Amino acid sequence: MKSVVTFVLLIGFIAFGGASVFNGIKGLSGSGKVSWYGNQFHGKKTASGDVYNMHEYTAAHKTLPFGTKVKITNQKNGKSVVVEVNDRGPFVKSREFDLSRAAFNEIGNTNSGVISVDYEVIN
Repeated sequence: MKSVVTFVLLIGFIAFGGASVFNGIKGLSGSGKVSWYGNQFHGKKTASGDVYNMHEYTAAHKTLPFGTKVKITNQKNGKSVVVEVNDRGPFVKSREFDLSRAAFNEIGNTNSGVISVDYEVIN
């Protein structure tokens, strides 16, 4: 019985404690590399269940909650775009985000593949 109570308390702590980890992420910022993904994923389901549309301003991130809006700014030209996290990734360790083709095109050239950015969570 004691182990059942401990288990229930542990699950409750994880559930409610884990949720509070993301409270107050507004203003979280950093810098890193981003890439883009497009044609081969267009029309397929994302990790959130949304259908990926390379023409929308969306992004993949390893841990930010789905629905989080992030301002991404190209360090080289100062151009910015606001994206909504709706997928998981990138699966390259050195990258912070994978942007939709449209979002990447807004701040850089897809021919470059990877760019350095600053980012800030805005919601």
